[in-house]
Amino acid sequence: MTTSPLPDGALPAPTGLSAVDDAVDRYGDRGAAWLAGMWMADPWGDAAVADPASLRAVRRAIDPEVGGEAASDLPEAAAALLAQVTTDPDWLERERLDRAADVLVRYSAQWGLVLGAASLLRGADNWIAAKPLLLTGRYGHQPAVRSIEVGEWLSEVVSPGGMAVGGPGFARTVRVRLIHAHVRRHIEQHAEWDRAAWGVPVPQPYMAFTLAEFGHIALAAMEHLGVRLRPAELDDIYHLWRYVGHVIGVDPSLNPATEADHVVIEELYRLTSPGTDDYSRDFARALTEEYLAPQLATLLVGPERLRIEASRRLMYGMSRVFLGDADADSLGIPDGAAKHLVRGLGPVLFFADQARLRLLGRDRVTRRGYAARTRDLARLKAEHGMTHDLVDAVPGAVGHAG
Repeated sequence: MTTSPLPDGALPAPTGLSAVDDAVDRYGDRGAAWLAGMWMADPWGDAAVADPASLRAVRRAIDPEVGGEAASDLPEAAAALLAQVTTDPDWLERERLDRAADVLVRYSAQWGLVLGAASLLRGADNWIAAKPLLLTGRYGHQPAVRSIEVGEWLSEVVSPGGMAVGGPGFARTVRVRLIHAHVRRHIEQHAEWDRAAWGVPVPQPYMAFTLAEFGHIALAAMEHLGVRLRPAELDDIYHLWRYVGHVIGVDPSLNPATEADHVVIEELYRLTSPGTDDYSRDFARALTEEYLAPQLATLLVGPERLRIEASRRLMYGMSRVFLGDADADSLGIPDGAAKHLVRGLGPVLFFADQARLRLLGRDRVTRRGYAARTRDLARLKAEHGMTHDLVDAVPGAVGHAG
């Protein structure tokens, strides 16, 4: 492993990364920023978590049932974090956030499928990025619960007014930021963490990649399911994720603003990834067979055994189409004829969606989408005995607010 020609004064790239020279040769300053970012965490979030008084103050400030405190009463670290998240960046156009939410909710079913079968599995193709989840007991453990937690957060982010300052999506996004800081604080004291090889836990590049998981990776996969969005709709969606990145603590140098930015992040993630490991493959299997396939089976008809087997094959086929055969092979995803069926269904699903929009109208489809999402989340939580929303509400979990 060779070191990358980073800017003067920058640390060498973590030794566990791959193709670090190629990252700079191909992407120039953006590649160098990616590698340097492996040593960058979240100064505001980490400082607030390190100070119990500041942590309590931030939690009170974002709790709609409690309300905030006067700025003069806030501890220094809390004041700094809250000032950063509540100050709108110059580029923000808030009306676009609600427009993006309305578009995405029309495709909640498709988005839910691809977030598992494409986005989470694409993220699993990098064992360094997954290591913090493994060390905190969140990797491969209860994949259904973890997926529903993500869905709970997204349901508030992707809602009218959800990302308004003080709104439910805004509050949960700040909570996710604090969870990340708690994870770093926990792991940096963990004997298994090799800082020289892996950089800091939950570094800036991997935070930026998470935005691409919810953005371009998901949107590209949805196209295989017949979803074709207008350019203005796509731009609004990328604008939403840029603002989520601002609130969740992604540095402006890495926070993606456009589809092209998302693509570069995906390419750098894959290029520098050390690849998969046994935990990655176990996660892919558990996510598909314990959560995604059973959910798809509820939409099919026939005997339960046949529905479950058919849904399992279909989910693996979707992942094959979304990820490509080479990456699917690395994750141990079985091959089969189902991938050809998925490819063939794309045009049929496209025409069905266009007919739905014409017959019902976009406004009616949007209203139905919000109602269906609420019902589905309630059903999923009941099926899995969940009474919490995010992991910080689980006693004993890293970052628990109790």
